[in-house]
Amino acid sequence: MTTTKRIAIVGGGPAGLMAAEVLSAEAGLRVDIYDAMPSVGRKFLMAGKGGMNITHSEPLADFVGRYGARAGLVGHWLDAFGPQALRDWIHGLGIDTFIGTSGRVFPTDMKAAPLLRAWLHRLRGQGVHFHVRHRWLGWRDGQLRFATPAGELAVAADAALLAVGGGSWARLGSDGAWVPVLRDAGVEVEALKPANCGFDVDWSPYFRERHAGQAVKPVLATAGAQTRQGEFNITEGGLEGGLIYALAAELRDALARDGRAALHLDLAPGRSLERLAADLARPRGRDSLANHLRRRAGIEGVKAALLRELCPPETLASASALAAAIKDLPVPVTATRPLDEAISSAGGVSFAALDDQLMLRGMPGVFCAGEMLDWEAPTGGYLLTACFASGRVAARGILDWLPDGA
Repeated sequence: MTTTKRIAIVGGGPAGLMAAEVLSAEAGLRVDIYDAMPSVGRKFLMAGKGGMNITHSEPLADFVGRYGARAGLVGHWLDAFGPQALRDWIHGLGIDTFIGTSGRVFPTDMKAAPLLRAWLHRLRGQGVHFHVRHRWLGWRDGQLRFATPAGELAVAADAALLAVGGGSWARLGSDGAWVPVLRDAGVEVEALKPANCGFDVDWSPYFRERHAGQAVKPVLATAGAQTRQGEFNITEGGLEGGLIYALAAELRDALARDGRAALHLDLAPGRSLERLAADLARPRGRDSLANHLRRRAGIEGVKAALLRELCPPETLASASALAAAIKDLPVPVTATRPLDEAISSAGGVSFAALDDQLMLRGMPGVFCAGEMLDWEAPTGGYLLTACFASGRVAARGILDWLPDGA
């Protein structure tokens, strides 16, 4: 049965769409989704451009631990809709999934578009109404305000869900323009900052010209208390890639706290310091340093270039010091790349401003979900999974809050 109650959802990403499904299909409410872009789900589609990594197959306890300081809060969302529940839901849309060698989960065809199309078709069939090119401006006299091609529109709703994304990828709609709107309304919002981002390094012109675009692999990288194995890329201005993104929060927070930070690289993860020191101490003969590093330590190409770039001459001349540098090479980073270049953002609506069902404490009937909340996640499907789950939590909160329980 449908009711006359009307729910307005601002933002057509995973959190907003998932909330719409719960509210329309399970509760029969009138649901209207408003999005500033010409179509919904644009960042979702971009996330699937290189292969739609939807979630991860690791044990749930390990999965929840990926959310760091917010593990307890996000874990609460995942209790009701975790990685396996998400996979089952995708299968219900007629989309099969598989687990890759890294444990990451993908749709069988690796694409986001078929999943989104099937989902939107189902939502429309459930009566969800979509309003694109509607940019949310805030409130006036208790009504939601939107800028539209036809002029400003005021919308009255029995409850509202804000799921407007973070601050990265502004061209896809996640531009953070909502931050001053909520702050002006008295909502505590932590500053948005880059997550899963690259970093600037002051490379020499020589190094930059010869090695930008090259991959460094395999290495162990450490930032703060976190160590990961993988690979990354040298850019003209610094570092980027999966290994860097995995350690981005540690590097970013160290820069903010101390004004400086360094990524520590083990360039030869398969060799001990003692073995390297002994091998490098063997006579070089007529070998150049480059040949000596290649023959005795297996270090060549961009790895050897990093040593020359970052080590003083006295280190390069000492077998023991050079071995120590190979096992722990600090790469000083000077800044994060701009927020709009980041894969995702940290910061957002403070959890102190929300109750357990994601309703704003100072604004009854207004809920928030998704990336706009003050949490972050590494790459690997963690961000998407928690966005979906948060949308369901907020939808349940709306149902509990409505006066007659809807």
